[in-house]
Amino acid sequence: MATKKKTAKPAKPSIKDGDRCKVIAGTHAGKAGRATDLNVSKTGHLTITVVQAGGERFKTLAKNVQVV
Repeated sequence: MATKKKTAKPAKPSIKDGDRCKVIAGTHAGKAGRATDLNVSKTGHLTITVVQAGGERFKTLAKNVQVV
């Protein structure tokens, strides 16, 4: 008998456009800024662009940030 493979659905994101956030994991850990440009990728992961106070921008996964 074949077993069904369960696929995990990503949790509903608690971050919204314009929220202040701090990156807690990944390449940009320790950086902070405003979350913009929320996008769900083809694989189902939520990506965001974080804009720092000086205007620097970077993309990261929403699971790597914490709303402040």
